[in-house]
Amino acid sequence: MKAVLMTAIGDPQVLKYEDIREPEITKPTQLKIKLHAAGVNPVDTKIRRNGLFYNQPLPAVLGCDGAGIVVERGTDVKHFNIGDNVWFCHGGLGREQGNYAEFNVLDERYVSLMPETFSFIEAAAAPLVLITAWGALFDRGGLQAGQTVLIHAGAGGVGHVAIQLAKLKGAKIITTVSCDQKADFVKSLGADQVINYTKNDFAQVINDLTDSKGVDLVFDTVGADVFKKSIPITAHFGRLITLLDPGELNLNEARMRNLLIGFELMLTPMLRDLSEARDYHINILNQCAQWANQGLLKVHVSKQLTLNEAMIAHQLIEDGHTSGKIVLSIVDQTI
Repeated sequence: MKAVLMTAIGDPQVLKYEDIREPEITKPTQLKIKLHAAGVNPVDTKIRRNGLFYNQPLPAVLGCDGAGIVVERGTDVKHFNIGDNVWFCHGGLGREQGNYAEFNVLDERYVSLMPETFSFIEAAAAPLVLITAWGALFDRGGLQAGQTVLIHAGAGGVGHVAIQLAKLKGAKIITTVSCDQKADFVKSLGADQVINYTKNDFAQVINDLTDSKGVDLVFDTVGADVFKKSIPITAHFGRLITLLDPGELNLNEARMRNLLIGFELMLTPMLRDLSEARDYHINILNQCAQWANQGLLKVHVSKQLTLNEAMIAHQLIEDGHTSGKIVLSIVDQTI
């Protein structure tokens, strides 16, 4: 089968489009999936640049997110049939094969039925960001109806689904973007207030909007500088959740505010083999599929490339300022 291999640690040029052996079912609870699309996430580029999570030899197939059709099932599979359309987040970290390939094999417990309203391209874009946003907003952030949340980089892959999930919860949503076009985009998703951080100091705007009380929850998807600047605009007894390492910080103000600071890394259950947590991730995808089928949740794909253009996808992500998601089409299709 055709696949994209990470052949070394380095720039996007280390990704090579080659023929490799097609995976086979080896356990009775496994499914074989003909992949139609693979999502590309920032973690893919970080693995390529810094190395695999596991002490395994290269080459490796990257790509955590996938969507496709069940073409073969093990003898003990209970919940899926040949021909089912499925989406999932599995592999691509250096141990199990990732989804930059024509086929993959994985246990049925890590798979969910795709939303009927999604194309394969849209489905492949969604699992990692949906689970990440859900975990940050609801599990770590404890977001409740009527609360105010600041979602940084609302037009990004995680940010644009976080806005929709927060809206479904009944929260008031403030978000930051870098341009007017992105401002229009996030408003269409349900953002109540939009701050163009290239024109305005987001901290000052938050203070103006909240009478200097701050927001109940800040969701940082950007990094250390934004995290640091968000501390004094998080309300007393509020929560500040980040996806990234905030580095060394003076936390005196966070302590004075009695803030709950949390981290969201949705890969933890896969990296640490936490089976119950992985089951919970499938529950999240099942609920999101219901909302998608009701027209309450969508995913924005800003760029669709072919499998052999994975190198371009990585370069685009590393260049920054991408709206929504980038997806590799493995079977010829359009959204």
